[in-house]
Amino acid sequence: MKDPRMEKLAQSIINYAIKLKPGEKVLIEVNGLEIPLAQALVKYAYEAGGHPFLHVNNNTLLRELLKGMTEEQAQAMARWDLARMKEMDAFVGIRAGENANELSDVPGDKMSIYQKEYQRTVTDHRVSHTKWVVMRYPNASTAQLANTSIEAFEDFYFNVCNLDYAKMSKAMDPLVELIERTDKVRITGPGTDLTFSIKGMKGIKCDGHINIPDGEVYTAPLRESVNGRISYTIAALYQGFTYENIVLEFKDGKIVKATANDTERIEEIFNTDEGARYIGEFAIGVNPYILHPMKDTLFDEKIDGSFHFTPGNCYDDCYNGNKSAIHWDLVCIQRPEYGGGEMYFDDVLIRKDGRFVIPELQGLNPENLK
Repeated sequence: MKDPRMEKLAQSIINYAIKLKPGEKVLIEVNGLEIPLAQALVKYAYEAGGHPFLHVNNNTLLRELLKGMTEEQAQAMARWDLARMKEMDAFVGIRAGENANELSDVPGDKMSIYQKEYQRTVTDHRVSHTKWVVMRYPNASTAQLANTSIEAFEDFYFNVCNLDYAKMSKAMDPLVELIERTDKVRITGPGTDLTFSIKGMKGIKCDGHINIPDGEVYTAPLRESVNGRISYTIAALYQGFTYENIVLEFKDGKIVKATANDTERIEEIFNTDEGARYIGEFAIGVNPYILHPMKDTLFDEKIDGSFHFTPGNCYDDCYNGNKSAIHWDLVCIQRPEYGGGEMYFDDVLIRKDGRFVIPELQGLNPENLK
């Protein structure tokens, strides 16, 4: 029996998230063998008059490929996949698979080659030139990350993914307006006192058109304006390794000190290139159904009462001049059970302990979004 929640999600992706039009081509890329959702996406793409294409990845095979990868090989892969991506009007990525840690023992130099020579080339074009959405799938692996049963995670997943994004989008408008008239931002909390400027930068709504689940508004700090210290409150899974107790210190925009449970390993990430030590994104998470971390960035960056402060590449639609092969969304939750904290825009307190306190933003508090 088909799950009606799956059908609703697939319809929403095709008709709302990417707004597929008759004659448009959409690449549906599946990481794993998560067949039901891909089937439904193909069906609704055809119903919309579009032309669906499929590509299936497998991290176990990718791991074996990466272990011996050369720059020339990665560049050739990028040319072939970029040619295909240039044919597409839209992209849907389903990120699942059986083991979130499958790439954890790929040598750092090989992973760097893959990121610089392949991922940056293909992903940059996809982000800039297609209508795209990336999502997870409720399987045993994601349920384990969330410390739940599969059934409980499915219920959580569909609540998160099928919320009323149109309502959320309208509630985001005042935050976008506030961001675009703000100069100085200050964020405080346990182990955190951070200042930076967003003067002249855009505010961008993530309201179900790019990622599923969604629920954030992002901008970017002026590249050299970041000063102070941030202590991230949750762990982050990156390239198959879990980083904990991440603390970054900034001077004139640059990460001058980084510590974590594996300081040497995290320093290696920030040495990927010059841009890896600068910030490409500042975003505020507002999804009312996502309350706790599960070491999955697509969920964790949307956590209610959180923000993320992202070393690496900036987005073209909010360009602060920082380019890098990495884009690492590191998350800090400011609700009381995670230590609390304050966020100030031009010396006005706008959010305390994860709750918006000024009237025009209170529509983004969870009781008003569910």
